[in-house]
Amino acid sequence: MATDEEREAELEAGRMPLLDHLVELRNRLMWSAAAIIIAFIACYQFKETIYRFLAYPLAKILAGQPGREMIFTGLTEAFFTYIKVSFWAACCVAFPVVAVQIWKFVAPGLYKTERRAFLPYICATPILFLMGASLAYFVVIPYAFRFFLSFETPGGPDMLPIVAEPKVNEYLSLVMTLLLAFGVAFQLPVLLTLMARAGIITSQGLISKWRYAVVGMFGIAAVLTPPDVVSQTSLAVPLILLYVLSIFSCRYVEKQRAKREAEEEAELSGGGSPATGE
Repeated sequence: MATDEEREAELEAGRMPLLDHLVELRNRLMWSAAAIIIAFIACYQFKETIYRFLAYPLAKILAGQPGREMIFTGLTEAFFTYIKVSFWAACCVAFPVVAVQIWKFVAPGLYKTERRAFLPYICATPILFLMGASLAYFVVIPYAFRFFLSFETPGGPDMLPIVAEPKVNEYLSLVMTLLLAFGVAFQLPVLLTLMARAGIITSQGLISKWRYAVVGMFGIAAVLTPPDVVSQTSLAVPLILLYVLSIFSCRYVEKQRAKREAEEEAELSGGGSPATGE
């Protein structure tokens, strides 16, 4: 185990003046922005493919029904919708580069042991995001759209029919928001575990507050998902399972911290006798 002096020397070696920090931050932001711009230019070349991917859940539900279409009511709406879709895809594609730039900016200010400890969380972040976005794309969005389309009515002699003709920008904004919301919501274990490492929360505190957590999960699901029970439950149940997983993760972090502190205390007590001449 490294001593406090060795850790301080290691941290001191990575320090730099404030101006150098600002220059480093500028460079990392420039690399991130460049990655997003390049990804945007590339994604715009495949804007129709990205559109088909995002429109697939609704297209699958409406398959075999002639005359179904999405509309736009403004002359510039379709163009700016493609811009928005391309930028959204570019952010997803460039995320690994942006994450690496953030890590390169933060890592020099961490101890070597802290850098090793944070790496698993950095790797887990995109995996959990993909899990949340996949749940939204393959489960929640199809169920939600079937629910909304169930309000269509064929009409009759004294009643006009109610037919869904979604606007392309509103539809794509809803889909992209749901994918983003589910992906971010699935970062719960990473957030809680990092808070446990910082000593802000404990596993015992999470256990004692589980009832409030369950209510909170359903509240979050009600805000992030369309107003139907299936969609809300589809997000709330995984969040509750992730909360339980976070408890075990926080407990593991606490055990590791206790073990490390015990080893450091043993080293200090073992090395104190020769120093005092006793």
